[in-house]
Amino acid sequence: MSEAEVDRLFQAFSDATRRDIVRRVTVGEYSVSGLAALYAMSFAAVQKHVAVLVRASLVTKEKRGREQIVRGNHEGLDKARRLLDEYEAIWRQRAERIADILAEG
Repeated sequence: MSEAEVDRLFQAFSDATRRDIVRRVTVGEYSVSGLAALYAMSFAAVQKHVAVLVRASLVTKEKRGREQIVRGNHEGLDKARRLLDEYEAIWRQRAERIADILAEG
């Protein structure tokens, strides 16, 4: 992933509402208005959250009649998982290295 893609991903996951939207749309599709009904915020605010998630490729949005339908983007979510797995491996290696250094001392 490019640095810009990583930044968009972490920006998207940095907000609790966006994380909740991702959780919801990975198990079923929602209209933007249906999502807006779930949160104590305006329709426009939910639209902005969805736009951040679309830019991060975590969800897709499709016009169906007058509704905007939001779904989880499984390809984007898989990319995010792989990135987080890479970070986990890096930090595990660093922790093991620290443990080795402390054991030598």
